[in-house]
Amino acid sequence: MSMSTVVSTVELRVVAIADADSFVKWSASLLSGVEGIRRHMLLVRTPLTVSPAQERTALTGTSFTDADTTRLGFDEVHGWLRGHQPDVVVLSGRGPFVRLIARQIDRLSHRPVVVSGLPGMSIPAQRGALEYRRESDLMVVHSHREERAFAELGRRIGIQVPTALATLPFAQMAPDAVTAGSVRVSQRELVGAVAGRASRAGRPAPAPIARPGGTDLVFAAQALVPAARHEREQIAEMLRLAAVADPTKRVVVKLRSRPGEAEAHLERDAYADLLADRPGNLVISHEPMSTALARAEGLVTVSSTAAIEALAQKVPVIALDTFGVHKALLNTVFTGSGLLGGAEEVVGRRFRHPLAGWQRDNYFQPESDTNWWRCVEELVALRREGRLRAKLVPAGRGGALHAAWHRKSVLAGEDRSVIGRVALGVGAPLVNGILSMRRARGRAGEDTWSDATTDYTLEPTPHHDPIRR
Repeated sequence: MSMSTVVSTVELRVVAIADADSFVKWSASLLSGVEGIRRHMLLVRTPLTVSPAQERTALTGTSFTDADTTRLGFDEVHGWLRGHQPDVVVLSGRGPFVRLIARQIDRLSHRPVVVSGLPGMSIPAQRGALEYRRESDLMVVHSHREERAFAELGRRIGIQVPTALATLPFAQMAPDAVTAGSVRVSQRELVGAVAGRASRAGRPAPAPIARPGGTDLVFAAQALVPAARHEREQIAEMLRLAAVADPTKRVVVKLRSRPGEAEAHLERDAYADLLADRPGNLVISHEPMSTALARAEGLVTVSSTAAIEALAQKVPVIALDTFGVHKALLNTVFTGSGLLGGAEEVVGRRFRHPLAGWQRDNYFQPESDTNWWRCVEELVALRREGRLRAKLVPAGRGGALHAAWHRKSVLAGEDRSVIGRVALGVGAPLVNGILSMRRARGRAGEDTWSDATTDYTLEPTPHHDPIRR
């Protein structure tokens, strides 16, 4: 975007509105990087809202204190915004949550600039992520690769949302971070390569990278991937073998939620259950990732953004390719990184540093490329001058019944209306049917989850991940 008018940040009032843990962490970290603003966070009650313990973990290392956060119900959001009149609102939640809050913003006479974004790596760029944020004045992305992916996705579906670039806020590069230099990428680095059981004969194993002072192997667990129970059992067995291989060092399974707590995505076959019988040096942790990384020799994950957080702190990584490299595993972002490895590498603790060329295009761009806050300032100036058009959420097909379904599907038990219960009963099977038809139509075509040639997908997500739990 090209605008010339910039306002001072000193008087700007900026409010993040969030619910789930990863979105709280992202928005708090993002705003903590901006100086001279008055920041606050609203935690809206939904089935995904952080517990007090999760909130403390998510806000660790940020400038947010207890006084900077307010918990409230959805019906209180409009009144709070009307009374405090923020200049900028950062909508930080899953797509349906973002659109539901956007409808409340549409009711305000003093309209703030609306910013949205995603809390981690967003390759492939997903159609739903863009569609639900199409009413944003600005969408924050975190790499040049994401910029290109969302721009192309927008052109394909006719939705143009201005984007701006920010460094992943909890992954600021340490000043002497290590890269692997220019190393030839092996066959397993290609998109769509099937790894794990493939032969590795004739390819020398990389030398182990020891990180001074760190001894833990940290596994960043994910709720969505891998999805199949037998695959998660395979990972659990891999972690057991890594613990047994060196009883003097810990294997730490870093989880996002404790029993009874929610997180952004629904977890099935939890690692805490799969690892109920484990050696003493294999431990479960709910501490902040930054704390876990301070003691880490290396990090292992399928596709967690924790990999970027680790690399920024000079902690080497293994991105698991045991189940292949494809969009549905959310790990095509690691193609060409030099980080891919399987169980043998994990058990042997043969961690890797990334290739420099991959870093520049994927989350470690120069700080001078960051422009998101400058764009926000320009948008605020335009709004104050009356030159920024309000992007209102259109009424959905189905009128009041559709609106009730949307509200109920996001708020669940927090919405006690009769029409909400009726709408959910009617709408849930209808929506599931529509999504099933779209998945069936696009299963093998271009621009889908199975198309390894693009960094975006037009097809609905294959991950069955309800907001209503």
